[in-house]
Amino acid sequence: MPVALYALTAGSFGIGCAEFVIMGLLLQVAADLQVSIAAAGLLVTGYALGVTAGAPVLTLLSRRMPRKAVLLALMAIYTVGNAACALAPDYATLMAARVVTSLTHGTFFGVGAVVATGLVPEDRKASAISVMFSGLTLATLLGMPAGAWLGLHFGWRSTFWAMSLVGVVSLLVIALLVPRSRGEDARVALRDELATIARPQVLLGLLMTMLGFAGVFVVITYVQPLLTRLAGFGESAVSPILLMFGGGMVIGNLLGGRLADRRPTPALLGTLLALAAVLGAMSFVLHSRIAMVLFVGLLGVAAFATVSPLQLRVLRHAAGAGQNLASSFNIAAFNLGNAAGAWLGGVAIERGPGLESLPWVAALVTLSGLAVAGWSVRLERRSARAVALPAGCAAERG
Repeated sequence: MPVALYALTAGSFGIGCAEFVIMGLLLQVAADLQVSIAAAGLLVTGYALGVTAGAPVLTLLSRRMPRKAVLLALMAIYTVGNAACALAPDYATLMAARVVTSLTHGTFFGVGAVVATGLVPEDRKASAISVMFSGLTLATLLGMPAGAWLGLHFGWRSTFWAMSLVGVVSLLVIALLVPRSRGEDARVALRDELATIARPQVLLGLLMTMLGFAGVFVVITYVQPLLTRLAGFGESAVSPILLMFGGGMVIGNLLGGRLADRRPTPALLGTLLALAAVLGAMSFVLHSRIAMVLFVGLLGVAAFATVSPLQLRVLRHAAGAGQNLASSFNIAAFNLGNAAGAWLGGVAIERGPGLESLPWVAALVTLSGLAVAGWSVRLERRSARAVALPAGCAAERG
């Protein structure tokens, strides 16, 4: 793999930290800013909605810029946004700063995925995506537990200052190592880019991404209260347990990339089914400490095994004009799922069956994404048969 891929990994690590560290800080933020846990959980939803809005908007605004310049500008905004989070005097300001920071997320991963796949041959594209996204998994393996530890010992604001520093380092690494992308001088008409997004298989890909991944955030947003209030762990145990989730994400991310390189469609369906199974089974172990630690790790594996298959499917069906935009839209779909999952989890806690219901609610959401994936594959195969049949008849007449 080219060294430039690892520069993109550094950037994705920084972006990933901004998304995930808040989950290990919910109790501290809620106490300091005098809001409920569900309200603190909305900081996850607000971030995800910002990603959803920012991905298409910033991608369109930056469509004439060199991709490397886009990545550098996004990292600069990220750095300033995290500094604003650290300085936020109240909940509303923190939410606004989180949303500003989140605007960079979708476009960074969308443009970065296109840059990554352009650096490698066809049969390594899914693996290239997984290498870039490994920064996101490392953010959970190292960044989220480290952020939780900093928040516990030095206050939650120290975590955001640390992420600002990460942003500066990532910006410098990208500036030094990422080359100008091949073929980026080609001018693509806006109508052609939008027509790509309107392709039925691209739209189905976005929908399966949103629904398939939403289940993860129904649970992981509220992992701190799940571990402390149901499994009986102390707050100091949350940070090391989150290492299990991050380690699982690293394994799942690399596994998903390899599987998608070999057999993309079975990888897509199989990873979504595995994720739903892990979420459903977690319902039965919520009060067992040992089992919960194991399932937090399994959730990380199952969740990020889906990322490369989902991203690769959208990129393949969006081949040609508009691939940048489609890639960014799919990152937005991931985060729209994150927002929906965090919101749905809060509703289940405050107005529904309660904290213990989160795993089975999450499993049902992911199963709906699997149903969409199955429908998409069926339509794809039907179209392939329809194309092959006239071709076969023509050959017979010849």
